[in-house]
Amino acid sequence: MKYLLKSALVVSMSILTLNSCSKKEKSTSTGWAYNDQKWGGFEKLKYEGQSTGPNLVLIQGGTFSMGLTEEDVTKEWNNVARRVTVSSFYLDETEVRNIDYREYLYWLERVYTSYPEVYKKALPDTLVWREELAYNEPYVETYFRHPAYDDYPVVGVNWNQANDFCKWRTDRVNEMILTERGVLNKNPEQKDNDNFNTESYLTGQYQGSVRKNLKDLKTGGERPVKFEDGILLPAYRLPTEAEWEFAALSLIGKQANKDERISDRRIYPWDGNTVRYQRRNKYQGRHLANFKKGRGDYMGVAGRLNDHASIPTRVRENYPNDYGLYNMAGNVSEWTMDVFRPMTSLTLRDVDQQDLNPMRGNYFQTKVLDENGAPVEKDSLGRLRYRYVTDDEAAVRDNYKRGMVYDYLDGDKESRLDLKGDSVMYNYNKFTLISDKARVIKGGSWADRAWWLSPGSRRFKEEDRADRSLGFRCAMTRTGGPEGNEDTKGNSFNVKQKKVKRSYKK
Repeated sequence: MKYLLKSALVVSMSILTLNSCSKKEKSTSTGWAYNDQKWGGFEKLKYEGQSTGPNLVLIQGGTFSMGLTEEDVTKEWNNVARRVTVSSFYLDETEVRNIDYREYLYWLERVYTSYPEVYKKALPDTLVWREELAYNEPYVETYFRHPAYDDYPVVGVNWNQANDFCKWRTDRVNEMILTERGVLNKNPEQKDNDNFNTESYLTGQYQGSVRKNLKDLKTGGERPVKFEDGILLPAYRLPTEAEWEFAALSLIGKQANKDERISDRRIYPWDGNTVRYQRRNKYQGRHLANFKKGRGDYMGVAGRLNDHASIPTRVRENYPNDYGLYNMAGNVSEWTMDVFRPMTSLTLRDVDQQDLNPMRGNYFQTKVLDENGAPVEKDSLGRLRYRYVTDDEAAVRDNYKRGMVYDYLDGDKESRLDLKGDSVMYNYNKFTLISDKARVIKGGSWADRAWWLSPGSRRFKEEDRADRSLGFRCAMTRTGGPEGNEDTKGNSFNVKQKKVKRSYKK
């Protein structure tokens, strides 16, 4: 009897083993089993999809007509309408706040104790509030530092500083992900170059306080998280001009039924051709954004304030658009990634390769490698070292021929933009105020008239300059399907945009 039971148990275990082996996913190229150390340990993950970082909103991409939707009152003709496609991406629900930027400064001062210049370089320019014929001196001291303005958008930050903030935010969010997954322990004692940097960690140049690494099917031991695991998020960055404009228009709310038709273009991030709330309720006639109504009118009359702010207001005030994004018109103008050139819109209509994710401002970089092809030792701040691609390196390529292409088809010798057929080069401070430091800013601010609230409007500012009416928000590339994460069966599904409760906030 015992022999029969033992035999039956052996047979059952054999069947279970065979079934488990047969259920293992195998390569369609080789037939070898995935995720099996006996077959070499090659891993194929059940990818959960890209997680949504703090304060980000998925912006489902698509085609739209980019450019002015109102009369070109400035007569500059630098934003002719053209059709482009923007891939899905993520964008901050709100502008970066004062409290967010102070957290960034606190971290820099706490970690880079041997390099105080890093902290000083990141400080916003609070003197942007000064005016020769106005008393704004209190804002110099209070707007950025006082807790009353914690939830107000940070201003006085230039383009370079905004990019540095994006890089820092990438590392802090990815460090948080590894900590919450139990891979790393919390480590507030990081100093100088011994701090978590996403790229340094992925290349093995930062270990950190390890709690429990992932199982390594190749060796049977443990290993740190790899890029191929899909756990870490892509980099935070500034949005491109096209992304910002697409997200501000939010044409997802103007689709007719369930087809591809857009029922109407938008002048502003909301419906209609006015900046006032039109529904017949207690909010009718109230302003939908924080902007300057006319000469000397920044917030209306006492007892009936129309936007409740003579300067920037809280980042979640006013009317969110159909993506759930706040203040894509008014409050503060915002930095974008692009280098400003006035003829870009005309160029894009004639070059097919540039109607998908258009952006001017590429200056291609590559990691500095040693003789073995591995990244050289990280720098004194804990970051990998990069260098710019030379024209000689780019010349052998088919898809690009230069390392820096700021002037491509608009300012280089091939442009031939004038009527005589001669090349026109941008000569800063002689013929124009446009230089390689000119960056596109989008959206009207609290200090602008209503015309600038249209997402199609565009201006520029030098990347090393700041302004009291200029802030920023961060974006992130979407990896994978454009409609959202995949379900457990591997079938993509449509992410229904959550309905935003719209109300006039006092």
